[in-house]
Amino acid sequence: MVPRVDAFRTGDVLNGRQPMPLGSFLAHLPGGDWPLLVSEWGAVSRVYERDEELPIGPADEQVHIVLGGCVRQERHPFGAAEGAPRITRFRGIGQLLGEAKLIEPGSEVRTTCLTTTWVMPCPVQRMNLLLRKRPQIQLALLRSLEDRNRTDEKIYGTMTRTPLARVGALLVHLAEIAGTTDSAAPGHITILGPSQKDIADALLLGVSTVENTLRRLRTPDKDSGLPTDGILRSGYRQFVVTDLPLLRTVAARS
Repeated sequence: MVPRVDAFRTGDVLNGRQPMPLGSFLAHLPGGDWPLLVSEWGAVSRVYERDEELPIGPADEQVHIVLGGCVRQERHPFGAAEGAPRITRFRGIGQLLGEAKLIEPGSEVRTTCLTTTWVMPCPVQRMNLLLRKRPQIQLALLRSLEDRNRTDEKIYGTMTRTPLARVGALLVHLAEIAGTTDSAAPGHITILGPSQKDIADALLLGVSTVENTLRRLRTPDKDSGLPTDGILRSGYRQFVVTDLPLLRTVAARS
């Protein structure tokens, strides 16, 4: 049985008491600037349910800061015709989404909530004005985008690594950007939202390959060097990492 996971506390988020994932926009943001963003846009924060899409289409005029939850972003670089190549990425807490609108207002990216997701919408014009007036906020955004690019390269662009390494690295990443903990199960981190097919699409692997890899993490063979009860539990759109440091080791060595 997987452990119950406590929801994040909205008051802690708005008051800047919840740590943000390393490399995210809110992690790079100087502490004194967070109250400014909350006073500007915190009162109109919105909650989206699983499978709802965030409004990041050509006619929408907002970017969004993720305060809780996990989303899947999909791009179609060769057009959206059926069967055309698709690029899938996962984004989580502390990230600013729809950043291309700060440069090209008509840009779009299909962004689907994989679990209940809490976001702070920010009007593009006001955000651009704030970035011009406060260089330290602009620098935080640029640093977060560079960190995101480097992370994407390491997780999604290492095609020559084994499926165990690639799936393991993605699970580590998801645990860091969208995982939640429960005091009743110390050391366990629960990831809600992504399905096996989502993982397969993101890593350009077959679903059967992902299934076999997850099985190895759940019930490793005797020569794997992993605990006999595994380091992963999984259910429908849910993964529980029971030993994150060991999963990092597995992802790094495979």
